[in-house]
Amino acid sequence: MKFKYIYMLGALALMTVSCDEDSFLDLVPQGSLNENIMTSTEGVDLLVNAAYAALGGPEGQSWSVWCHPTSNWTYGEVRSDNAYKGGGGVGDLNEVHRMEIFDMDATNGFLDSKWYHLYCSVQRCNSALRVLNAATDEQVSGRISRIAEMKVLRAHYYFELSRLFNKIPYFDENVDISQYPEISNNEFTRDEILDKLAQEMLDAAEQLPTSQPEVGRIHKYIALAYAAKIKLYQAYEQDETTHAVVNINKTLLREVATLCDQVMASNRYELLDDFQKLDLVAYENGKESVFAIQYSMNDGTESAGRINWSNLLNSPGGGSPYGGDGFFLPSQDLINAYQTDANGLPDFNYQVKADYSWAVLSNGNYTLINTTPNVDPRLDFVVGRPNITWKTYKEKACEGWVRDKETYGYNCAKRFWVSPESSDMFQGWPWGASQLNWQIIRYADILLWKAEALIELNEGTDLETARTLINNIRSRARNSSYVKNFSDNSKYAANYLINPYPTEVWDQDYARKALRWEFRLEKALEGERFFDLVRWGIADQMINSYITTEKDHRIYYGNAQFTKGKDEYYPIPNNQYGFSEGKYVQNPGYPSFK
Repeated sequence: MKFKYIYMLGALALMTVSCDEDSFLDLVPQGSLNENIMTSTEGVDLLVNAAYAALGGPEGQSWSVWCHPTSNWTYGEVRSDNAYKGGGGVGDLNEVHRMEIFDMDATNGFLDSKWYHLYCSVQRCNSALRVLNAATDEQVSGRISRIAEMKVLRAHYYFELSRLFNKIPYFDENVDISQYPEISNNEFTRDEILDKLAQEMLDAAEQLPTSQPEVGRIHKYIALAYAAKIKLYQAYEQDETTHAVVNINKTLLREVATLCDQVMASNRYELLDDFQKLDLVAYENGKESVFAIQYSMNDGTESAGRINWSNLLNSPGGGSPYGGDGFFLPSQDLINAYQTDANGLPDFNYQVKADYSWAVLSNGNYTLINTTPNVDPRLDFVVGRPNITWKTYKEKACEGWVRDKETYGYNCAKRFWVSPESSDMFQGWPWGASQLNWQIIRYADILLWKAEALIELNEGTDLETARTLINNIRSRARNSSYVKNFSDNSKYAANYLINPYPTEVWDQDYARKALRWEFRLEKALEGERFFDLVRWGIADQMINSYITTEKDHRIYYGNAQFTKGKDEYYPIPNNQYGFSEGKYVQNPGYPSFK
């Protein structure tokens, strides 16, 4: 059974585990439950469920999660070379527009709220841990596992804080709430924070069972997988002032590979046989899902249910059957990057060539220009192009379902939506809603993380093993059901060509480039791209190159520029500086607090 009850109870717990702006992370019991219940074993299930529910946003189905998405579409994709903000123009969610053009300062309210919400989520874990630590095994069934689950969730929330804000205050359940304003955000470096989080994941893994009775509850292999991710970030050691990668720690990379091996050896995970099954509810908790936010529909809660409100603004608009707001659109650069050469391998020189599938609208009809080059089939699994078949929808092809076409073009995001005729889609408001889970970690990640570690290690047969891992992912794309021509089902919608990497091109430099390419194409729009670029130390190079190629068609990029040593992280919000009574320090590159 889907673990929706955690989220239903978590929604109720929102009434009892709230966050008051004036007291930062204060725990204020409200409603029908009193403080005695919420600090006793009687309320421990609500506290645990509330910590899980925060995966979808600590304020549940309120407007806030639209603007501060846990899916990271704003922070990890719009801030990269993968996506445009979209919506009704640059003034629509202007705070996100400023993220897109790197016009950031400490007054951006969306940053302050994101910081605040993540610390609310941390506090939920700490509140549960205080009660669990004080209880006995007789009082709380599965107490040891619950403690470990809360530590994994807390490390997840801290990891998000770290890769967004860099300089963050760290505290656990043993620190009294009254002491929070006394904690510096400069006590630990980025690398020290990551070390703490990775160790917490490993410690939790020792206490967690290998499986749980409810789908969605954290078990041993989730903790091990997440530890691998954190250690991979930690392996790219950064200069504290410039954020430049100054060393790649091979000891940590070996640990990454070992942790990935442990997850793989569990024999509980595989790649789905068709990439498009990633967007089908029937497979959301299937063999590729390692750790996911569990969503549900028609579950007794308000509106459609515990759906993915983080992506609610992003359902296609512009006359689409979803009738949505049309934010979060794939960039032309991402579309171009899916081109392949005559051998079915990536065309690494795509930026010097004409735009692939450039759309022209005339008298209500779309024409796609330059569609003869070969492309990776994942292009049309990820991107909704005009005139191209949309999932299993038979009424019409995608028709440029974009609200502001003059600003953002005609392509929309195809990932993360069920087909509009599907019984899994909620009809009406909220637009495009379904119970489709959001994958935080999937098995493809494990394969790519191990491949990355092996390529950087380059010891013995490491490169060949990495090639095999990456080719497994490419073979899945190659063997998936290709999108058919909407007007002629006997033809494909594009010249799809993808093949495995051969041994003759596979030295370390080529392997590194191929690995990073595979991350982009396989994980496009999943909220990870910007963080990958920062981890590799190439964000300034890649994003400024992207801005240069895009600004001829997107005039709002005219003065945009990624500043190295600054834009890798967001500024610490002014309101949080005020909360600390002047103790917080600002990130490098931004004006110091006065």
